[in-house]
Amino acid sequence: MSQSHPSPICPVDLSAKLIQCPSITPLEGGALVLLEELLSDAGFSCTRVDREGIPNLYARWGDKGHARSFGFNGHTDVVPVGDEAAWTKPPFCGEVEDGILWGRGATDMKTGVAAFAAAAVDFVRDKAPDGSVILAITGDEEGDADFGTTALLDWMDQNGEAMSACLVGEPTCPNHMGEMMKIGRRGSMTAWFTFTGKQGHAAYPHRANNPLPAMARLMDQLASHELDQGTDHFDPSTLAVVTMDTGNPATNVIPAKCTAAVNIRFNDAHTGADLTEWLQEQANKITADTGVEVDMVVKISGESFITPPGPLSDLVAKSVEAETGVVPELSTTGGTSDARFIQAHCPVVEFGLVGKTMHQVDERIEVEQIHQLKAIYSRILADYFA
Repeated sequence: MSQSHPSPICPVDLSAKLIQCPSITPLEGGALVLLEELLSDAGFSCTRVDREGIPNLYARWGDKGHARSFGFNGHTDVVPVGDEAAWTKPPFCGEVEDGILWGRGATDMKTGVAAFAAAAVDFVRDKAPDGSVILAITGDEEGDADFGTTALLDWMDQNGEAMSACLVGEPTCPNHMGEMMKIGRRGSMTAWFTFTGKQGHAAYPHRANNPLPAMARLMDQLASHELDQGTDHFDPSTLAVVTMDTGNPATNVIPAKCTAAVNIRFNDAHTGADLTEWLQEQANKITADTGVEVDMVVKISGESFITPPGPLSDLVAKSVEAETGVVPELSTTGGTSDARFIQAHCPVVEFGLVGKTMHQVDERIEVEQIHQLKAIYSRILADYFA
């Protein structure tokens, strides 16, 4: 009697089931439980690497002693739904209608996780590869990302686990499938400033030291400064003033304090440390000129990085072109992703769906794209282990 072969995993069905898990950061919502069951049944060794209440899942097929391994990284957490009444369909419905999958996470990025999980399961079932297939899935990408992929990488280092190369399944295509892959990302940092002067009566400004003009001057100087004109693989760095606050309801009072913050997205012409030093120098000049004390707190979310075009990007681009007929542009545009952590571990690139509706009300994606993405990931695995 012949043994029946398991049916291929449908990435759309899996995407829908994941969307139906209400996993708003930091809630797990059942998404990782679902994936752990699927992967365990397919012979993957699964470990929950939860840290500080943040859920994460590490899954490996094959022996960790293999010389080469290919990894996928992604997240099952999603951003809040916003005004639920404004959605055409319930945000966690996971419903398919007229070739469209609806729900929070339909683009960012439960579909990406479903596509690479389905591709990985089918791949190892069809032909045991000479190496390991690794899935590192976090529940903390949309939050502060302090205890997500970083926790997975720490655990891997402590337990002798490693990826030879990694693909992050974030949505990377602006308008059509296959259009773009990411080979790097700009760095990101935020600086918060507190300006302390002397409170006084608005009719007697000479008896006070108003921190507001000092704040306005510093913010204008920072926003007007050209950080650079771009580099070989990166657009020019940007600095945006994101808030200025006084909390002063009285028009006859000069306040003692006010606050402001800026966000910088920087390329490989800078480091977070260099930019921090520059910001501090500008703040010190304001204090010297006005007598207003300026205190600064900085958080560097990630440094800029690039995986130079080569074997990994060629492998992904070849697979994308084979399945879509489109040669993807190699880009470093956009915000940050967990690739910023992985780049210190192994070569990493990103490729995924069209991200037009990510984080929006009525987030949705074409079903055809999900099938294409699984096919691309399947081809990548086949070619990598060929």
